[in-house]
Amino acid sequence: MIILALNCGSSSVKYKVFDWKKKATVCTGVAERVGISGSFIKHERPGKETYSANAECPDHKVALKLILDTLLDKNFGVIKNVSEISAVGHRVVHGGEKFKQSVLIDNEVLEAIKAVQDLAPLHNPPNIAGIEAAKEVLPKAPHIAVFDTAFHQTMPEKAYLYAVPYEWYGLYGVRRYGFHGTSHLYVSRRAAVMLGKKPNEVNLITMHIGNGVSITAVKNGISVDTSMGLTPLEGAVMGTRCGDIDPAIILFMIEKEGFYVNELDTILNKKSGLLGITGKYMDRRDIEKAEAGGDKRASLAVEIETYRLKKYIGAYAAALGYVDAIVMTAGAGERNFELRAKTLSGLEHLGIKLDAQKNNAAVDRKETDISATDSPVKILVIPTDEEIVFIEDVVSILEGKYKVHTEYKYSFEEPGYKK
Repeated sequence: MIILALNCGSSSVKYKVFDWKKKATVCTGVAERVGISGSFIKHERPGKETYSANAECPDHKVALKLILDTLLDKNFGVIKNVSEISAVGHRVVHGGEKFKQSVLIDNEVLEAIKAVQDLAPLHNPPNIAGIEAAKEVLPKAPHIAVFDTAFHQTMPEKAYLYAVPYEWYGLYGVRRYGFHGTSHLYVSRRAAVMLGKKPNEVNLITMHIGNGVSITAVKNGISVDTSMGLTPLEGAVMGTRCGDIDPAIILFMIEKEGFYVNELDTILNKKSGLLGITGKYMDRRDIEKAEAGGDKRASLAVEIETYRLKKYIGAYAAALGYVDAIVMTAGAGERNFELRAKTLSGLEHLGIKLDAQKNNAAVDRKETDISATDSPVKILVIPTDEEIVFIEDVVSILEGKYKVHTEYKYSFEEPGYKK
């Protein structure tokens, strides 16, 4: 069974082809700059040379055609016919309250996804475009939606409701939804394995730190609170997103600058965060270089980011009552040992003790315990694998075995599982 996993962004389409029978990744890749001049594809196969090529992709349909042509190419392709693709799994960022688990996409499901696209205006429209394009290019294959928000549907009302007029929730669905759900699901299940416990026996703080950042409080294996909210804008300081701010700042700046809604949306989502503080950089590697060169605003950005992460750890430790482990994942969480050290320093009174040597060595994207031997709370670095969640959900739906994640056991929950 060959599964194609797709993650369609506004200007990119990431893909992964997985052979379920062999339990192996066949290839991964990305079509970049979709809808922008200078489009190209990067195609990688395990143990073989990376293939790259320039090809204009004015929309997602053309990008998906390019991906299929690449998969079928006699020199560097991985399949002989599109009929070999058993199903397509689609990442959908926002499922609102309707979707608590992955589902087979029919017209009703697609319309429901469209109905909540205003809750994730940067993400759901390209997700929808990708689904429509893929269904047109691969009309015979089943298409399945995997939602970022599904894992967080276990949050209680006290965590997901805002202290705004209650009618807003009933009329417009204004509440906390949370994101990066497949990542938090994967690393929380792997953390349970590393701790030698069942998923429903662990309390965790999982920290997905990439360009987008979200922190989740996992109690007895389920999400009970998370930092992102109605949209992915709330929460920690991110690459270009502001995270938590005083809402009155928006009113204040409208009065001072006369901003329109679309201008503020662009500023808060694309010109704030680390980029807003430094004025130049959103990539933490660039910020580290600038900081080493004496750039004070780069240094300030690091201090603000790690301070805010530290505050979330404290808040979620209080919400959970006790914590078995802190889990670091995603690009910076997995590779940036300096960010981890600054975030976790000074938390010894909470039972969180980092081993500096282990931390400095943990940059090779392997599951690693970087806590001191006498640390009551373990500190784990776990490379995320959102795609395997996609793949397993797709296969289990095709086989009629799928259940909501609170009742479903994934293959990566087995102690002997290897990526």
